[in-house]
Amino acid sequence: MKLRLKHLALGLAAAASLAATPLWAQQNDKPLRIVVPFAPGGAQDVIARYLGAKLTDRLGTPVIIDNKAGAGGIVAADAVAKATDGATVLLATGGAVTIAPHLQAKLPYDPVHELVPVALVADTPMTLSVRTESPYKTIADVLRDAKARPGQVTYASTGNGTVSHLTGALLAQASGVDLLHVPYRGAAPALTDLLGGQVAVIVTSVASIEPMVASGKARVLGTFSRAALPSMGTAPTVGEATRLAGMEVPVWVGVMAPARMPAAGIDKLSAALVEVCNLPETKQRFAQLGAINTCGNAAALGKVVTEDSQRWAKVIKQGGIKVD
Repeated sequence: MKLRLKHLALGLAAAASLAATPLWAQQNDKPLRIVVPFAPGGAQDVIARYLGAKLTDRLGTPVIIDNKAGAGGIVAADAVAKATDGATVLLATGGAVTIAPHLQAKLPYDPVHELVPVALVADTPMTLSVRTESPYKTIADVLRDAKARPGQVTYASTGNGTVSHLTGALLAQASGVDLLHVPYRGAAPALTDLLGGQVAVIVTSVASIEPMVASGKARVLGTFSRAALPSMGTAPTVGEATRLAGMEVPVWVGVMAPARMPAAGIDKLSAALVEVCNLPETKQRFAQLGAINTCGNAAALGKVVTEDSQRWAKVIKQGGIKVD
């Protein structure tokens, strides 16, 4: 009898221990690996590392950040789409998911059928900005000049086929003007030429332009966001300034998983990510990176991805945009 009672007690203790173990650790003995399509140090990389640190306790497993930069996010997306361990996910952005399919004749993965949404975590808004000495005081000034001088008013982007490039094209198409696109290899050289007067305006992220605004070297004419951003001072949204529809461009950051990943693991990870995203400290940390925490479950991310894909398909087709 004593032996049976001892076995029963051990069994109850084991059951209690299992119940206390987060669902992820119960179902998967592997660490969670978050693949980041950018080099270490950028805003998206910092977001991934912040999320990883917060998820460790909630999931009961270590979280590994794996940087796989290259080809505008295609390298990372392909690696995740082909992952079979049930523990690899992608810190996803529009480049490889909603833009590349409309620019590349053939991708090594199918973003619609091989990647599934897990959670929406952030928005890294874009701005239309000028150097402080620019004669343009408002977006209306830019568009007025562009109408008077078709194809002569230049706008810098962070590269061909990037969301920076396409956001500028969206504004030009919607307002019926011809802006001359000047692509750069990233924000740093584009900002250098903006401040040097080689280009008239720039479409770039809040994170990139904020230091220039703080130092008095640049001014933000408008933000491609749903609401005005306190960090950008009195700058209006582009939609408010132009009264054009469709100028809210969420430069979203989310987490996506291989379609073959078990549904229970996706559900657990989604709930944990939304919980982390809603923390007050997350809002503060993301704000330091020029990002907004936009917390949402798998359905919320799926909706954003669908709308984003439709937006860029139209802009790319209308503009006849191609990449080398």
